[in-house]
Amino acid sequence: MNHKFIVDSDITKANTLPSSFYKSDATFEQIKEKIFLHSWHFAGDEALVQLPKSAHPFVLLDNYLTEPLLLTKDEHDGIHCLSNVCTHRANLVVPGSGKFKKLTCMYHGRRFDLSGKFEHMPEFKEAQDFPRACDDLHKFPLRQWGPLLFAGLEPTFDFKEVLDVINERIGFLPINDLKLDSSLSKDYLVHAHWALYCDNYLEGFHVPFVHEDLNKVLDYGSYTTEIYRYCNLQIGYTNDATDTFDLPEGHIDYGKNVAAYYFWVFPNLMFNFYPWGLSLNIVKPIGINRTKVSFISYVLYPEKLEHGAGQALDKVEREDEFVVENVHKGIQSSFYKAGRFSPKREKGVHHFHRLLAEFMNQ
Repeated sequence: MNHKFIVDSDITKANTLPSSFYKSDATFEQIKEKIFLHSWHFAGDEALVQLPKSAHPFVLLDNYLTEPLLLTKDEHDGIHCLSNVCTHRANLVVPGSGKFKKLTCMYHGRRFDLSGKFEHMPEFKEAQDFPRACDDLHKFPLRQWGPLLFAGLEPTFDFKEVLDVINERIGFLPINDLKLDSSLSKDYLVHAHWALYCDNYLEGFHVPFVHEDLNKVLDYGSYTTEIYRYCNLQIGYTNDATDTFDLPEGHIDYGKNVAAYYFWVFPNLMFNFYPWGLSLNIVKPIGINRTKVSFISYVLYPEKLEHGAGQALDKVEREDEFVVENVHKGIQSSFYKAGRFSPKREKGVHHFHRLLAEFMNQ
């Protein structure tokens, strides 16, 4: 029987999720189907399938969901996200990236077009009621934003809702010009539950205590959090008019010194916008005690990289890892059950816990 998670809608009265949420192996397994199966995921960028008639296989949340997927671009420049599992005997259809006129399984020769539609299968003339719709490669919802691609397995909400919120703040930036900088991109292994990492991200409450250098850049007193249905936004202001966004007239924050926009999208995506561009962070569960966090940098203005809130991101990450890993150790205590939220500073964490409870209780 599934455990019922309760997080009061009134933050002034609410308790956090119980420590058992982070300690239960059964809950960790349920999160796969209850949450990650029904949310959206970063699938890469258009450069992976830059040319028509190309394909790029990848595994979504390897060692957790471990779902074999495939990005393709057809001859009409349409981009698709497909299952990379052959509908005959489950062999992986495409073993590596490259150019493909057709998608042909090397096991028994079943063939599909680049949109995943079944075309041909040897030795199946006698098969009745064949082919059927289920003989096509499964096609997943895909949303493109600038060069970035996002896929859902069985999403319960439209990613456009999230993109509309993000565009309200950063739509003035030339998003189509985002360029991947692999030299600034890095994976981190965190010895803690994935949700604890998100908990930490979702509040600026810890900044004065954990991030000495970042705290010198941001004006902690004016730090704000805005809540939306499936995402939230933390805004980092600064007293220094340099190293901020050049906001156009008519912008909702025009006249303010904004150093950073931190968007979080349920359950594990983080869009950190700085005057130089975007640091996209993906929090990937590996085990109940291990999480991989991928930092992927897309640069618009390289000359702004070493300035403001968007500098020294590796140092900030290491500081976050230290506290998150300590929280993970502490939450194993038999005497810690749950905490309370700061109504002023922990709106984002409360929002996250409310969504976790909502999805887990379905």
